[in-house]
Amino acid sequence: MLLKEEQVRYISESKNEPQWMLDIRLEALRLFNKTKVPKWPVPDLNELDLSEISFYLKNEIKSKKSWEEVPSEIREIYDKMKIPEAEQKYLGGSVVQHKSESVYENIRKEYEKKGVIFMSLDEALKKHSDLVKQYFTKCVSINDNKYSMLHYAFWSGGSFLYVPKGVKLDMPMQAYFYMNNKKEGQFEHTIIVAEEDAQVHYIEGCSAPLYNQNSIHSAVVEVFVGKNSRMKYTTVQNWSKNIYNLNTKRAIVKENGLMEWVGGSLGSKVSLLYPCSILSEPGAKANHLTITLSPSGTIKEGGAKVIHLAPNTHSNIISKGICIGDGVGVYRGLVKMDKKAVNSTSTVKCDSLMIGDKSKSYTFPYSKIQNVNSVKFTHEATAGRISQKQLDYLMSRGLTEQNAIMLFITGFINPVVNEIPLEYVVEFNRFIKLEMDNAQG
Repeated sequence: MLLKEEQVRYISESKNEPQWMLDIRLEALRLFNKTKVPKWPVPDLNELDLSEISFYLKNEIKSKKSWEEVPSEIREIYDKMKIPEAEQKYLGGSVVQHKSESVYENIRKEYEKKGVIFMSLDEALKKHSDLVKQYFTKCVSINDNKYSMLHYAFWSGGSFLYVPKGVKLDMPMQAYFYMNNKKEGQFEHTIIVAEEDAQVHYIEGCSAPLYNQNSIHSAVVEVFVGKNSRMKYTTVQNWSKNIYNLNTKRAIVKENGLMEWVGGSLGSKVSLLYPCSILSEPGAKANHLTITLSPSGTIKEGGAKVIHLAPNTHSNIISKGICIGDGVGVYRGLVKMDKKAVNSTSTVKCDSLMIGDKSKSYTFPYSKIQNVNSVKFTHEATAGRISQKQLDYLMSRGLTEQNAIMLFITGFINPVVNEIPLEYVVEFNRFIKLEMDNAQG
């Protein structure tokens, strides 16, 4: 299916964008229309019919800086998820997106005085156009993959976070993205810049109600970690089971910088997500900690990519996959060590836990080590099911079958869960229990 240029021009004109942004959109559309849908062993992406998708759903209100100014019918949605309450308690700033644009954005005054910028990317493009242009597409190129091409053609919303040199934020910044329509496409773009000696924690939350028709979420995240900086990116995605979740997330890490990716992937019909860290300068480090949950009727394909380009770089990848009912979990990972990456180390550990006789798990690791004698690289992978013998033992000690399974799961995911905010851990456990009930019922 060929998508039309008129759709792209309409979005750009509606936002009154500069010519350079329209040029990027049109080039991305041209590339998308000539690129074939990728063929994977799993999943089959040809079931996604883009001809039925609404690529841009404009909000009738301008983004507000006070929750009281947000229309009540929209505010009620976020009140139920306790977003405003969380902001008051422990967040340094929030950007909330509804449909294709933000409805709320705010930052604490003390951070703003230090030169921190946190707002929707649409707003940043108006107020800080030169700064946005400096980083836009510089981490994830337009032609990276078919769905990044789609994203760059139709992107709308997202967030822009800029932390100046030497500024260390002691409270997390959060963006929340909500899809509320049938056959919706959401294409938010996130840019995070942590300058030299900066420190920041960014939390991304995502959710959507359940509809019978398929929708698509195709985001791009570009992260720039400066010298001696520390960046933590936590994401918990709880999409409904009609969503195709096809994202591209990448970070460039400079000298002695640290990039931490912590992710929990719930829901969605199909999910493809492999956060990438490019360790571009000496001493750069990356940690990737991920949990994926594949309930019945879903496919979760996730993993991590780390590219070591400099000496004394280090990476650690831990992936935990849980498959329930007939759910399918896939780990697909890449570790590349360049010839210049002497005295570097990388450790990969991916584990799968299958609950039920119909669940499936696949592992497709790929490593390219160009300097075998001067680096250390290890990879471990396990896959297993909870045996009836193990369950019987725990049930003989007074546990119900569901509580016994939850005990196994808790121990299995503990290394990653410890890095996720408590509010999301509660949601994660509740979702697992619900899916087990559905599988058994």
